[in-house]
Amino acid sequence: MSLRKTLPAFGRSTLNRSLMIATRHHRCVQALHSTKTNTKDESADSRKHVSYSNKISIDFEQTKEAFKSKDTLELLRSLMVFKLCSYDILVDKNKEIMDLSRKLLGQNMFEQFMKMTFYGQFVAGEDHQSIRPVVRKNHAYGVGAVLDYSVEEDLSQEEAERKEKESFMSTSENASSGADHREKKFTANWKFGDRGEGVTSAHTYFYADEAKCDQHMETFLKCIRASGGSSEDGFSAIKMTALGRPQFLLQFSEVLVKWRRFFSFLAAKQGKDGVEVLEQKLDLEQLQTCLARLGAQGNIQSCFSDGQLHSSGMVDMLDWNRLIDERTKISDLLVVPNLQTAELEPLLSKFTEEEERQMKRMLQRLDVLAKHAVENGVRLMVDAEQTYFQPAISRLTVEMKRTFNKDKAVVFNTYQCYLKEAFDNVSMDMELSRREGWCFGAKLVRGAYMYQERSRAAEIGYEDPINPNYESTSRMYQRCLDYVLEEIEQNKRANVMVASHNIDTVKHTLRRMNEMGLAPTDKKVYFGQLLGMCDQISFPLAQAGFPVYKYVPYGPVNEVIPYLSRRAQENRGIMKGVQMERELLWKELMRRLTSGEVFYTPAV
Repeated sequence: MSLRKTLPAFGRSTLNRSLMIATRHHRCVQALHSTKTNTKDESADSRKHVSYSNKISIDFEQTKEAFKSKDTLELLRSLMVFKLCSYDILVDKNKEIMDLSRKLLGQNMFEQFMKMTFYGQFVAGEDHQSIRPVVRKNHAYGVGAVLDYSVEEDLSQEEAERKEKESFMSTSENASSGADHREKKFTANWKFGDRGEGVTSAHTYFYADEAKCDQHMETFLKCIRASGGSSEDGFSAIKMTALGRPQFLLQFSEVLVKWRRFFSFLAAKQGKDGVEVLEQKLDLEQLQTCLARLGAQGNIQSCFSDGQLHSSGMVDMLDWNRLIDERTKISDLLVVPNLQTAELEPLLSKFTEEEERQMKRMLQRLDVLAKHAVENGVRLMVDAEQTYFQPAISRLTVEMKRTFNKDKAVVFNTYQCYLKEAFDNVSMDMELSRREGWCFGAKLVRGAYMYQERSRAAEIGYEDPINPNYESTSRMYQRCLDYVLEEIEQNKRANVMVASHNIDTVKHTLRRMNEMGLAPTDKKVYFGQLLGMCDQISFPLAQAGFPVYKYVPYGPVNEVIPYLSRRAQENRGIMKGVQMERELLWKELMRRLTSGEVFYTPAV
């Protein structure tokens, strides 16, 4: 079943209609170019005039303003936790230390100790009721919430690998006679079966059965309802690997990558190799000739026999992607073009009815969550995951955007800027939103899976998908951010969350907004940081009128230990590289001691 047919709410457009839209787009570009350029120049001049008279400048070292939401005990807790996170031995052995503390103190005292230290610093509470004071206090200072239920199974590496084997090896693969067309990156490797290992800032879900996926969906639904009731224009985070068997995401990602690779192969045949992805356009007549030379018949050749496409004469990557929309069954989506024969071949030799149902259920769960978000006035933040899942995750997120982002951005996709292909991903999704008329929503992050991705690529033998260093990642982040900001400047139909703890990234965003005349009150550019971290960035931004959100984790103490363990690992890296937050906390503590404000209590 096609993506849009499988999810009725996502709607369905025929291939003819899609190609007609593409045709009209190509015909209009030339005619509109001069008008659009003039309009853009006039708009830019107008905005520039506004920006110079209303520039926003924020001093991120004014500690009184930065920490006015914290009482003095909270300052001391932050200083203690950040200091502990700087000791390698404590961070490396944090799980063992916490287990020992639980045995020595007993469960009740251990929970109290955690609430006074790490848990209290990074987690808002145990359930929807107990997190309200934290959410309400932040909201009083202009900081919203992205609610994130942070409970995970605390599995050993052996248990994690066993679960991965059970969820990745399908009946069809076990029964395969060797005719399947899989490649290394998109096949399970048990050395990396524990997908949580080496990941510092993302949850990991392991598939158990369909009932467990339904439980995860119910948890996300509760989170959406809590977001709707706790703050205006809140966000709720979801993760697709929690909603179905990851085998489908793995297989569908491989299909999408192979279709894109086949397009690049045909573009190279037409001398378009090395050109920006959206500038690669295939001449239809040359394409027909190339396909005929390759011996293509039937299933691929017929895709290009429609007269509507001929009137355009050109096919780009976005037109090409639509060719897999009209499959009659989900398993029919999982076909790939053979580079040698140009024939379509099934990725796997066969699919069972149960596997077909499992794939369909994952898509239905996404549909339920998106509808619930709309009903509760909440934006849905789809988290990024490993590169061997991400093409499918991004594609399914686009399907949600097509329906639910018509009037405003409800669904946001996450783009990891440490990826070499990050800009291509952002620019293609942006262009698709322009053509189809829906609102683009993006969260930009640097990325959470670097060490795991690099190790896996080296071990299995495929190209490292990560940028070579931090500087190149920062350049990629800035490039993607500038591209989205320019789109916001031009038509106000895009939205971006700058999810970063990097002060230089935040300052760059403010500088570009000033240059473009983008006001905080437009509510098109959001900022996001984690609860318990970078308050010296979050609160000054909020007090200057910017939409700012904290990722607010919650869950029972014992069940968020894996999350806290990663927070310790992440803070260890941050604290070694940047001392600014700790220095500012000390500065504010000294200011309160010398000014008689030791017993300062935040006004809520």
